[in-house]
Amino acid sequence: MTMFSTEMVSKYHPDKYADQISDSILTVILKSDPKAHVACETLAKDDTVVIAGEITASCHPDYEAIVRSVGDRLNYKVGKVINLITAQSPQIENAVDSDERIGAGDQGMMFGYAVRGGKYYLPYGQEIAIDIIKAIEKDIETNPDTIFQGDAKTQVTTDISARGYVKPLDTTLISVCHKEGLTLNQVKARTLELLEENGIPMAGKMLINPAGLWTFGGPAADCGLTGRKIVCDQYGGYAPVGGGAFSGKDPSKVDRSGCYMARKVAVDMVKKYGFESASIQLAYAIGVSEPVSVSAFGLDVEGKRVDVSEEVISTYDLTPKGISDYLNLTELDYSRISGGNHMINFI
Repeated sequence: MTMFSTEMVSKYHPDKYADQISDSILTVILKSDPKAHVACETLAKDDTVVIAGEITASCHPDYEAIVRSVGDRLNYKVGKVINLITAQSPQIENAVDSDERIGAGDQGMMFGYAVRGGKYYLPYGQEIAIDIIKAIEKDIETNPDTIFQGDAKTQVTTDISARGYVKPLDTTLISVCHKEGLTLNQVKARTLELLEENGIPMAGKMLINPAGLWTFGGPAADCGLTGRKIVCDQYGGYAPVGGGAFSGKDPSKVDRSGCYMARKVAVDMVKKYGFESASIQLAYAIGVSEPVSVSAFGLDVEGKRVDVSEEVISTYDLTPKGISDYLNLTELDYSRISGGNHMINFI
């Protein structure tokens, strides 16, 4: 037996709140100016929101209104908005935009990963974790009598040594913020009921709010910061992740767009060649369009590594512009994507 744990957080988590603000700003700007360069960071604490970064665009959005719209959507009060956004460095801009080509917005490495099976082509434990959080969010949004406040985390432990996609569940941990006036037993009962309503497997140890009642959450209880949930955003610990976060970055930033494309290639490899899993690594140099390295391989049913040929990978345009065009990255609603796991959107 080999126990492995993965986690997921809700879109009401303070860090995800910050991600959604950064990506709402990005989405609004790209709608007006698809060629804009955006690198937007957010810090949220209590009712104060700080936005910072570098943006060069032909439009001039109302940043404060965007911040407040996200707060309203997540039921978080916004008092003061501090704007520290400046224009993009001209040296970076010149490196990225030159002679009608788009160079990578930064150096870095990024990874794609997929497995055969499930709804999301992600490991079973991660799928369960994602579905638990989705069920809590759905209850908040559709059930007028919900007991949940929004902020939530789950951790799912499975035996990854078992054969097949579905792995034995060992421990499911759910910590969820809830309304006042409830007993811990009531919170546990409703949480278990919610899992049953959504067909989410329950086996092994079930730990629900093991620290006790939780009525004080969100940015009032914990500071939120863009880019702090890169493992939840990607592969839940089952595969490597690159060093760059996603939210608030336009498609020229390959730590976002390159990872999205690597994920799509990995899913294609699983679908086309029947691999049990597929892994891709890309690496870029700032200002250079083509990746400086590409590595791709799959694991067959016996766990044997099978390298994917350079000829197969060359059928994909892995330049920033090619990736953006292929995945329609200037047209996405990034504020929706950043509320959950990003990889489920690229299958």
